[in-house]
Amino acid sequence: QVQLVESGGELVQAGGSLRLSCAASGRIIMNYRMAWFAQAPGKERKFVARISSSASGSTTYYADSLKGRFTMSRDNTKNTVYLQMNSLKPEDTTVYYCAASPYVFNSDHPANYNYWGRGTRVNVSS
Repeated sequence: QVQLVESGGELVQAGGSLRLSCAASGRIIMNYRMAWFAQAPGKERKFVARISSSASGSTTYYADSLKGRFTMSRDNTKNTVYLQMNSLKPEDTTVYYCAASPYVFNSDHPANYNYWGRGTRVNVSS
Protein backbone atom coordinates (compact mmCIF):
# COMPACT_ATOMS: atom_id res chain seq x y z
CA GLN A 1 0.00 0.00 0.00
CA VAL A 2 1.07 3.54 -0.71
CA GLN A 3 -0.02 6.39 1.52
CA LEU A 4 0.08 9.89 0.03
CA VAL A 5 -0.11 13.12 1.99
CA GLU A 6 -0.39 16.44 0.20
CA SER A 7 0.61 19.78 1.69
CA GLY A 8 1.37 23.31 0.65
CA GLY A 9 -2.05 24.59 -0.26
CA GLU A 10 -2.97 27.98 1.16
CA LEU A 11 -4.44 31.36 0.34
CA VAL A 12 -2.37 33.32 -2.15
CA GLN A 13 -2.93 36.44 -4.23
CA ALA A 14 -3.35 36.24 -7.98
CA GLY A 15 0.03 36.26 -9.67
CA GLY A 16 1.67 34.51 -6.76
CA SER A 17 3.27 31.09 -6.49
CA LEU A 18 2.85 27.95 -4.42
CA ARG A 19 4.66 24.65 -4.24
CA LEU A 20 2.52 21.66 -3.39
CA SER A 21 4.18 18.58 -1.94
CA CYS A 22 3.05 14.97 -1.95
CA ALA A 23 4.93 12.79 0.51
CA ALA A 24 4.64 9.04 0.04
CA SER A 25 5.05 6.27 2.57
CA GLY A 26 4.62 2.52 2.53
CA ARG A 27 6.42 2.09 -0.78
CA ILE A 28 9.30 3.72 -2.60
CA ILE A 29 7.62 5.65 -5.40
CA MET A 30 10.57 6.29 -7.68
CA ASN A 31 9.19 3.74 -10.11
CA TYR A 32 5.57 4.81 -9.75
CA ARG A 33 3.77 7.03 -12.22
CA MET A 34 2.64 10.04 -10.21
CA ALA A 35 0.10 12.71 -11.03
CA TRP A 36 -1.76 15.73 -9.76
CA PHE A 37 -5.46 16.23 -10.29
CA ALA A 38 -7.78 19.09 -9.40
CA GLN A 39 -11.37 18.78 -8.29
CA ALA A 40 -13.91 21.48 -7.57
CA PRO A 41 -17.03 20.65 -5.51
CA GLY A 42 -19.55 18.73 -7.55
CA LYS A 43 -17.24 18.36 -10.52
CA GLU A 44 -15.08 15.59 -11.93
CA ARG A 45 -11.41 15.36 -11.14
CA LYS A 46 -9.38 17.08 -13.84
CA PHE A 47 -5.90 16.11 -14.89
CA VAL A 48 -3.21 18.65 -14.01
CA ALA A 49 0.19 17.01 -14.49
CA ARG A 50 1.95 13.68 -14.38
CA ILE A 51 5.51 12.39 -14.15
CA SER A 52 6.68 9.02 -15.32
CA SER A 53 8.76 6.66 -13.21
CA SER A 54 12.43 7.35 -12.72
CA ALA A 55 13.17 4.25 -14.79
CA SER A 56 11.19 5.87 -17.62
CA GLY A 57 13.09 9.12 -17.32
CA SER A 58 10.77 11.10 -15.02
CA THR A 59 9.12 12.62 -18.06
CA THR A 60 6.51 15.24 -17.31
CA TYR A 61 3.26 16.03 -19.09
CA TYR A 62 0.75 18.79 -18.40
CA ALA A 63 -2.79 19.75 -19.15
CA ASP A 64 -2.67 22.11 -22.13
CA SER A 65 -4.19 25.01 -20.21
CA LEU A 66 -1.47 24.83 -17.56
CA LYS A 67 1.66 24.46 -19.65
CA GLY A 68 4.23 27.07 -18.78
CA ARG A 69 2.76 27.88 -15.37
CA PHE A 70 2.94 24.57 -13.50
CA THR A 71 5.94 22.28 -13.12
CA MET A 72 5.92 18.80 -11.62
CA SER A 73 9.04 17.17 -10.22
CA ARG A 74 10.10 14.33 -7.95
CA ASP A 75 12.74 13.99 -5.25
CA ASN A 76 13.48 10.32 -4.80
CA THR A 77 15.63 10.95 -1.75
CA LYS A 78 12.52 12.27 0.00
CA ASN A 79 10.01 9.93 -1.66
CA THR A 80 8.11 13.06 -2.60
CA VAL A 81 6.69 14.72 -5.69
CA TYR A 82 6.02 18.41 -6.09
CA LEU A 83 3.85 20.74 -8.11
CA GLN A 84 5.29 24.22 -8.55
CA MET A 85 2.47 26.60 -9.40
CA ASN A 86 3.38 30.04 -10.78
CA SER A 87 1.35 33.01 -12.00
CA LEU A 88 -1.65 31.72 -10.12
CA LYS A 89 -5.11 32.80 -11.19
CA PRO A 90 -8.40 32.84 -9.26
CA GLU A 91 -9.64 30.01 -11.49
CA ASP A 92 -6.84 27.81 -10.07
CA THR A 93 -8.75 27.80 -6.79
CA THR A 94 -9.73 24.23 -5.92
CA VAL A 95 -8.52 21.10 -4.13
CA TYR A 96 -5.45 19.41 -5.60
CA TYR A 97 -4.94 15.67 -5.23
CA CYS A 98 -1.82 13.57 -5.62
CA ALA A 99 -2.16 10.12 -7.19
CA ALA A 100 0.12 7.15 -7.82
CA SER A 101 0.17 4.12 -10.06
CA PRO A 102 2.69 1.27 -10.21
CA TYR A 103 2.02 0.73 -13.90
CA VAL A 104 4.22 1.96 -16.70
CA PHE A 105 1.70 3.10 -19.29
CA ASN A 106 0.95 6.80 -19.29
CA SER A 107 -2.51 7.99 -18.38
CA ASP A 108 -4.30 11.22 -17.63
CA HIS A 109 -7.45 9.47 -16.39
CA PRO A 110 -8.06 9.25 -12.65
CA ALA A 111 -9.40 5.69 -13.01
CA ASN A 112 -5.86 4.57 -13.89
CA TYR A 113 -4.39 5.64 -10.58
CA ASN A 114 -4.48 3.26 -7.65
CA TYR A 115 -3.55 5.44 -4.69
CA TRP A 116 -4.78 8.89 -3.70
CA GLY A 117 -4.08 11.49 -1.07
CA ARG A 118 -6.78 13.49 0.70
CA GLY A 119 -5.98 16.70 -1.13
CA THR A 120 -4.74 20.17 -0.32
CA ARG A 121 -6.78 23.29 -0.94
CA VAL A 122 -5.46 26.20 -2.95
CA ASN A 123 -7.26 29.53 -2.77
CA VAL A 124 -6.21 32.29 -5.14
CA SER A 125 -7.66 35.70 -4.39
CA SER A 126 -8.17 38.33 -7.06
